[in-house]
Amino acid sequence: MKTSVWGLGLLCAISWTAGGHANDQSAGSEADQQLRALYTKEWEWRQATNAQERDDEGGWRRADHYPDVSADSYAERLAYWDSALGKLADIDRESLGDEERINAAVFEQIVTTLASNARYRTFEAPLNSDTFFWGGLHPQAAGFDTYADYRRYVGRLNDLPSYFAQHQENMRAGLARGYTPAAISLAGRDDSIAAYIVEGEENPFAVPLAHFPPSMTAAQREEISQAVIEAINQSAVPAYADLLAFMTTEYLPKARTSLAAVELPDGEAFYQAQIRAFTTLDLSADEIHKQGLAEVARIRAAMEDIVEEVEFDGDMAEFFHFLRTDPQFYAKTPDELMGVSAYVDKRMAAQIDKVLGFLPRKRHTISPVPDAIAPIYTAGRGGYGRCLMNTYNLPARPLYALPALTLHECSPGHSLQAAISREAPGDIPEFRAYNYFSGYGEGWGLYTEWLGGEVGIYRTPYERFGQLTYEMWRAARLVIDTGIHQYGWSREKAQDYLRSNAALSEHEIVTEIDRYISWPGQALAYKLGEMLIREKRAKAEAELGTDFDQRYFHDRILGLRSVPLWLLADELDDWIAAGGPNPYEGMELD
Repeated sequence: MKTSVWGLGLLCAISWTAGGHANDQSAGSEADQQLRALYTKEWEWRQATNAQERDDEGGWRRADHYPDVSADSYAERLAYWDSALGKLADIDRESLGDEERINAAVFEQIVTTLASNARYRTFEAPLNSDTFFWGGLHPQAAGFDTYADYRRYVGRLNDLPSYFAQHQENMRAGLARGYTPAAISLAGRDDSIAAYIVEGEENPFAVPLAHFPPSMTAAQREEISQAVIEAINQSAVPAYADLLAFMTTEYLPKARTSLAAVELPDGEAFYQAQIRAFTTLDLSADEIHKQGLAEVARIRAAMEDIVEEVEFDGDMAEFFHFLRTDPQFYAKTPDELMGVSAYVDKRMAAQIDKVLGFLPRKRHTISPVPDAIAPIYTAGRGGYGRCLMNTYNLPARPLYALPALTLHECSPGHSLQAAISREAPGDIPEFRAYNYFSGYGEGWGLYTEWLGGEVGIYRTPYERFGQLTYEMWRAARLVIDTGIHQYGWSREKAQDYLRSNAALSEHEIVTEIDRYISWPGQALAYKLGEMLIREKRAKAEAELGTDFDQRYFHDRILGLRSVPLWLLADELDDWIAAGGPNPYEGMELD
């Protein structure tokens, strides 16, 4: 049974900072108080709808059930978000303090996107080539500290049949109106279901049984072991088996054969809404396409310079072939690849105090992508405390591109970025601490690849070419995403464009193009965010001269946490106008 979301947390009158301290709701103007009450109420409500509940320390933990994802629940969400936006519009923005002005802008962007997705019924296609609603549900060893944690876990396992059934009902509705990802982009994704149809202790859902906390008694361990195995066999396995049958016999054979987002129901408006959601900028597909073409041409010229530098005898296509096939550029073992990545990360550690003023306490590890998802996973991915590198299919993982990838995903990219988001001085409401805008986050990640060149991370022309390859890859996305979804490019044309402009492996080219096909607009955020940051850095260097300190520039970006790109631009302009100060001047840092 699912608890109704309507009665949970709606009257909570506090907002929580990233550090877990409550803000005084009575402080500030009347407009400030109205805004805090609005975003706090919505956040508590949204967490409840996502099956999250408060723990004893005031943080969040997963409840004993999965969210209600029925069409009716999304109708309720849309009504709530539309109402919240109406209330936000009634607040006098001119009377807000500086911090609440930022909070209002972030809140509006988040809720507008949530409402837009509900309005376009994106929940009817809860999957793409990269991410699936059934993936990531099984836990690792962490996160199970008490007997109560395991009891909630058993509840979630037993809720899987209902949760999957709701998703499948939504997907059938999407099929009926022609709203699905392109079938070609989902090929093989059903393979990721197979591991969960194994009964007993070999099922991935049994992993927590090998990591009981010392506080649990022998009797509790025996009880939980029996309950988990029973839930796996009676709930999880049948749910995944039914899902696999649905995907292979019903969904994949009937998924649409067209690629363009504009060919979906209300496609023109939908694609523009996705562009706005992922980039947080008011740009048309045509404007983005032209910017992409210009960036591709600029980066191509820099690539040609390196080909000349290494005195390669051949054209760019031949140079790409050389990079894709010469054994010197590829690891022979997973440990070799992991070692190269780790060494890059440590070399960056020696430069990090030249890059940032505020440094977090939290450190990250570098781990391989789990085997179950590695064949269809990206080359790497970074987050709080952990940075993943893909060691599957080593001939598809060029070492010359690994320095740029490590900077982007680990440090000073996403893993460090996530730690700073949690630890940086300055109170932010909890809804912001948990938020992530792709343009901001991925823009920073791509910017750090360029920054690696500024601090001497790239040691060879080939590693510099690897950085340009990754930058070209993101620039080409501007052309390809809009080419596919606005101008009707074929999958083959998109692959050929990426293949001829970036020295990526064939495996990466195929998986990346399929991601762009099935996830309209998402790929646009990276380059647009990076371009904005580099544009503002160039402006700061020109206007501030010797007063420019990149540490404070970066501290200002990361100290804001995740914000819309238009707001980041405004805040950096204000920082430049103020003389490029240390954002933490006078603050007591831990």
